[in-house]
Amino acid sequence: MNVTGLNSIEKKAALSLATVFGMRMIGLFMILPVFAIYGVDLIGYSPIWIGLAIGAYGLTQAILQIPMGILSDKFGRKPVIISGLIVFCIGSIIAGLSDSIYGVVIGRAIQGMGAIASATLALAADLSREEQRPKVMATIGMFIGLSFAIAMVVGPIVAKSFGLAGLFYLTAILAIVGVLLVVFIVPSSINIAARGDHVAIPNKLINLVKNPQLFRLNTGVFVLHLVLTAMFVTLPIMLTNVGFMVDDHWQLYLPALLVSFALMVPFMIWAIKKQKEKLVFCSAILLMTISLLLLWQSHDDLFLMVLFVMLFFTAFNYLEATMPSTLSRIAPAGEKGSAMGMYSSSQFFGAFFGGLLGGVVQSYFDGATIFLVCAIALIGWYVLALGMTEVRKSKSLSFKVNFNDEAHAVSLAEQLSTVPGVVESTIVYSDSVAYLKIDDKLIDMTQLKAILR
Repeated sequence: MNVTGLNSIEKKAALSLATVFGMRMIGLFMILPVFAIYGVDLIGYSPIWIGLAIGAYGLTQAILQIPMGILSDKFGRKPVIISGLIVFCIGSIIAGLSDSIYGVVIGRAIQGMGAIASATLALAADLSREEQRPKVMATIGMFIGLSFAIAMVVGPIVAKSFGLAGLFYLTAILAIVGVLLVVFIVPSSINIAARGDHVAIPNKLINLVKNPQLFRLNTGVFVLHLVLTAMFVTLPIMLTNVGFMVDDHWQLYLPALLVSFALMVPFMIWAIKKQKEKLVFCSAILLMTISLLLLWQSHDDLFLMVLFVMLFFTAFNYLEATMPSTLSRIAPAGEKGSAMGMYSSSQFFGAFFGGLLGGVVQSYFDGATIFLVCAIALIGWYVLALGMTEVRKSKSLSFKVNFNDEAHAVSLAEQLSTVPGVVESTIVYSDSVAYLKIDDKLIDMTQLKAILR
């Protein structure tokens, strides 16, 4: 067994699950750069309904994210993922067949009901060893970021050739391809990973809400996706108003995203190396705020709009890439699955309310006002983020332990707390699992394993 890198099963699981996840996200994101313009031809058009259509998937996704993860515990990961992709496909077809805005909203809401994120991440955990799991999760995260970039480019091109319906039919095809990948390519899990670190547990959620660091992160991802969705209710219209035809919008998004990724990586490396993650994190929020304020003031100048959109995506991509990693490090030992469930739900609620907010503002004010409103929301997040604490470097581990009785579990917890390098420990007696956060520079693994044995 290769202990220094991914083995063949882990590589296969990482790439196949990342592809399934990525194709689904491409389908969700493709309408962002074009719907505000093409949607005006739908029966019942209004800015509010446009916003609802863009963000409708977020509401159902947020509500069903945690339940779908729990169902995957009971009925298996693959059946839940396949069922979710089929529901997603049905929603896409309904949206594609609709000639009214109301039908598109219903279709998008049904798309969101195929909430497979929790089950997909849980299956990825099942199919990977503890020490290799971060690489598998990072691969999935990378594909999610890549899917957003692809969607921003492909959306305008497909809409130009096949119209709005073509986008939804392509999304349905991608869902079917995802089903085939899950059935024939994705490995099946036999040994189920420790539950608490990968699937949300309902009775853990209330305590996590009270965690001030998690609250800041959940509020942050809510605002981040609220801003993203809200601005796309008006950004495509603003671009066309300055003479940039919607068919050519991909020529803005492609270089903007490529440049933003190129600028983001050095800052990410520097922040980690110099342990300045909070500084760069807060600076990224400020950069987003400034770029939106400048868009508000300069929305009639194409060159300046391109520049400020590029700055916006540089900050957005940095925050989107680093926040899940921060979450995994601050989540209490043994409760990462519950923390990630809350985080994902907050993200999708943000997408829904962002679409609604964008539609309302577009209805009562001029389109550029949404940039100002989003900037104000980001200022609120910035103030909240200033209270974050620097995250101590640690690794999460879980061990199966054979307890003699509950007293033995209590004794073991006391012994673990005295081991140098153990940042945090949680013993779940009912599951026979010990969850640990460790500082790998201080930990004595020999002593640790001796205690656990």
